[in-house]
Amino acid sequence: MRNKVLAATEAVRLIQSGNVVAIQGAGGGVAEPTLLLRELGKRFQIESEPRDLTLYHATGLGDRREIGTDYLAQSGLVKRDIAGHLGMAPKMARMIVMNEIESYNFPQGVMSQLYSAIAARQPGVITKVGLNTYIDPRIEGGRMNSITTEEIVRVIELDGEEWLFYPSLKFDVALVRGTTADLKGNITSEEEAAIHEGISIAQAAKANGGIVIAQVKYLAKEGSLDPRLVKIPGICVDYVVVDEHQQQTCLHHFNPAFTGQVQIPLNRIAPLPLDTRKVIARRAARELFVGAVVNLGVGMPSGVASVATEEETIDTFTFTVEHGIVGGMPAGGIVFGVSYNPEAIIEQDKQFNFYDGGGVDVAFLGMTQLDQAGNVNASKVGDLLSGCGGFINISQNAKKVVFCGTFTAKGESVRVGDGVLQIERSGTIHKLVKQVDQITFSADNAHQSGQKVLYVTERAVFELTSEGVMLCEVAPGVDIERDIYQQMGFKPLIASELRAMDHALFR
Repeated sequence: MRNKVLAATEAVRLIQSGNVVAIQGAGGGVAEPTLLLRELGKRFQIESEPRDLTLYHATGLGDRREIGTDYLAQSGLVKRDIAGHLGMAPKMARMIVMNEIESYNFPQGVMSQLYSAIAARQPGVITKVGLNTYIDPRIEGGRMNSITTEEIVRVIELDGEEWLFYPSLKFDVALVRGTTADLKGNITSEEEAAIHEGISIAQAAKANGGIVIAQVKYLAKEGSLDPRLVKIPGICVDYVVVDEHQQQTCLHHFNPAFTGQVQIPLNRIAPLPLDTRKVIARRAARELFVGAVVNLGVGMPSGVASVATEEETIDTFTFTVEHGIVGGMPAGGIVFGVSYNPEAIIEQDKQFNFYDGGGVDVAFLGMTQLDQAGNVNASKVGDLLSGCGGFINISQNAKKVVFCGTFTAKGESVRVGDGVLQIERSGTIHKLVKQVDQITFSADNAHQSGQKVLYVTERAVFELTSEGVMLCEVAPGVDIERDIYQQMGFKPLIASELRAMDHALFR
């Protein structure tokens, strides 16, 4: 039996200039092969090799400080980054904004599903996800800067309907991660808070004659692993790198509540302080109902989980997260993508199959900009680059979408309490604009499907109607003319029965 165990410094020497490298993992260091990425960056610093890599990762990699693809944010190391999310690696995002590397941002779910297509040597993925958004080649084609010119995504017609075709590509190297490997390369994931699509990534590389390098925390004797726990079989793994210091997330060495091995009392988790974020989360949570299957997006929407826990309603519906988590309380912040007390942890591509099939009853998603047509931008504003993540898959296919965001940004001063909202100073950045900078959610798609859409802010609640965006509710204490109309780039429709937001939201 060939020895598959290598030091990380040896393993990264197998990556050659010009290679296409697929990487497992997600933001916050979740299931991320951090040691391999760090050693690859170190090798380039010393040797200026390898050069001109193409990276492919369905989720954002990093912790907004240094890990993930930020280890690779060095001039000459990366030629092209094809990613589902970009906001977790600010150094890499800056290189994209400065036109130093080519960049494509595609829907996280499509990229995840494409692994399986590549593994089966299929031509690609055909889906409606991305139509009429910036992914559509008739708009931006998912290209994130001016030096990125090649058209990758195509519009095709099948039986008189428009679809997007995302073609397969060849992987030379796959970097995957698990918890334990035996000497034959069988990989288990007992301490991983999410397993993503490690098996499909490995199979995709093998189908194209590429190599698979797995990073793990423990090494076991061959034949000693429970076969029911093996997530990537040894026949799909060429090399194993052991990192004894591998953390479950960038914040946790190991928290058994993220794997369901321990059920913690959720009411011990500190509730949100009373501020604009909590007001938005409270109002959004009013759209929950018993038995609902729910998705929570990153950022502001994650507060809905905290509110549901505080109000002791969390057991009446099921939260899900696109990384493959079902049930429990989704964690927010830098480790978004994992949950406390999950009921199931499945492959990410299977989760997106469920989402694309309309499995989500209500989705709560972030909102950076809203325009007069009802389009939402959550991916790029000026030099602020985050990417779409799972936003497009989820927003396009959920039965109902509740977008959450503050009314203005940067420099605003707002007081919450005693049942009212006091606007002392509005922010200098207006988020309700005449036209969004980038279409991440298409109101046209919503009109065509009959999807119900709400836009929740701390000052007001809007609804998407067939005629446009309608103002439905106004916060108590808010001056409509000064605090709403003058802070918008368009004049909304006004509901015939304009209501006050519940005073209880502000107490």
